[in-house]
Amino acid sequence: MTKKSGAKKPEINELARSRDRISFLYLEHARLNRQDSAIKVVTNEGIVCVPSALISVLMLGPGIDVTHRAMELMGDSGMAVVWVGEHGVRQYAHGRALNHSSKFLVQQAKLVSNRRSRIHVARKMYQLRFPTEDVSKLTMQQLRGKEGARVRRVYLTQSKRTGVPWDHRQYKPDDFNSSSTINKALTVAHQALYGLSYSVIAALGASPGLGFVHTGHDLSFVYDFADLYKADYSIPLAFDMTAEYGDDYIAGRTRRGMRDEFKKGKLIVQMVHDLKYLLDVQDVPEAQTLFLWDDREGLQKFGVQYHDFEEVN
Repeated sequence: MTKKSGAKKPEINELARSRDRISFLYLEHARLNRQDSAIKVVTNEGIVCVPSALISVLMLGPGIDVTHRAMELMGDSGMAVVWVGEHGVRQYAHGRALNHSSKFLVQQAKLVSNRRSRIHVARKMYQLRFPTEDVSKLTMQQLRGKEGARVRRVYLTQSKRTGVPWDHRQYKPDDFNSSSTINKALTVAHQALYGLSYSVIAALGASPGLGFVHTGHDLSFVYDFADLYKADYSIPLAFDMTAEYGDDYIAGRTRRGMRDEFKKGKLIVQMVHDLKYLLDVQDVPEAQTLFLWDDREGLQKFGVQYHDFEEVN
């Protein structure tokens, strides 16, 4: 039998919490292997070892060669892995983060499946964006109108602040370079925000696809959640990067700028708090919690050999 190298698989309570991790790491044109409990990154410039349990989401760009042992470590460490396009602007596939509690998922499914509770959660999302106004009686159409006006004001305010001309949002998924510099920066900044949002959602056990405002896409809730933070993070950062650097390596500069802003603003901490608030989940059970569902007797023990009722009687 071949002996596996590296440390043993960690227990759930040994892993770093989402709020304590580095937000994301983007890699391209590199070979990834495992060295003990770290991801060994080999590039033409040298070798770097990245502690796997301290990364929230790993974005793998073009030219990545990753070994089975490296992927095994990422999964054991609760790291979300996303395969993306050049500059990190498109998502092709993802690997789900480690989680053993369904409390967030069950609550989310319950809330999104009822019209009244779904609107209630959507209003909570908009209330976070309009903290000085009461939106509890507004319809979804009214909320969309208010949000559209708010976002337009945000773009115009950032344009005036930085001196970067602004016309409209333009994004072609298949032709990144055809956009204006500010639109390139916005695309990269938003994608970084989506990656971090997905990581927190998956790490806490919620579903990225069960959206309350967006619907019909496997990342609907990611878009819902990320929209809460664009006005404070991705939009102003994109205008700052464009004003300072123009089109000079704008994708890489913007991505690194977002990483720094996530850390400075402690955004992961805020995201965890907001997700618990939106889904009304505060008391999260310990991992390794598994039961059998019963429509009459409630939750039953797992791992018990049950007998036929008629046979017993």
